[in-house]
Amino acid sequence: MTHFALPDGLPSGHFLPPASPTLWQSDTPVAEPVQLWTRCQRHEGVTGLRPVLSRWPIHPGPASHPAEIAAYQLEPSLEASWRSYRELQLSGLGIPADLLPADVQPWEPDPGPPYEQWPGLAPAVDAAEGNDPEQVPPLVLADLLADPRGLGEPYLVLVPAARSADIPAVMAWDADVPHVQLSAMLRSWEDRFGIRVVAFHHAWIYVSVARPPRTAAHAAHVALEHVLTGAYNVNEGWPPFADYAASLLGARLWSFWWD
Repeated sequence: MTHFALPDGLPSGHFLPPASPTLWQSDTPVAEPVQLWTRCQRHEGVTGLRPVLSRWPIHPGPASHPAEIAAYQLEPSLEASWRSYRELQLSGLGIPADLLPADVQPWEPDPGPPYEQWPGLAPAVDAAEGNDPEQVPPLVLADLLADPRGLGEPYLVLVPAARSADIPAVMAWDADVPHVQLSAMLRSWEDRFGIRVVAFHHAWIYVSVARPPRTAAHAAHVALEHVLTGAYNVNEGWPPFADYAASLLGARLWSFWWD
């Protein structure tokens, strides 16, 4: 089993033997989580450890190797998902009027992403137009901790990941999600939008965004990529696609849920 050198001043914690590579997790919820997260973040270059907060203790499974993430063909995979999604879109999915209760009026189905052809990946936001990706996470974590539905009293986890985007795959996050595909998507967002993985809550993942979309057209393009992750909170039919896309304008937090 491989352990690693921990930064100074951590609360009591333990290594997680089933994990490969080994992870470290605090024994109990941590005091002043934002300050602790930020202090660990400052030592990333020396320790090689990426901090992440988790509402509950994690139970890692077999990890994916970073080489698998690097080799993943993201855009062809997303295009194939888009074609499947487009077929469903064109099939006019929705509840037929004759199956609705008598006192319920039928509604127009959500038209979904406004694309008739695969548009490719959304353009990157220039670094000069956004914030420092390392300075946004503490702001996002503070917002999550202030939200009664957010992180509550979280645990600290240290993950030996070369990139923040690799955290779900390296820690083998116990959610029903294809880890390699997700981390490949996160790597792409890391490059284009300055995202960082900051926290988990059961099957929710939270990422900070340093360079969010600034126009409605760009937000719709980015929202399409969110849809194609298969995340339930984006694909349940609420909010409608146009409203969801609008919510991404200038947003410094993206969150996704899988069952």
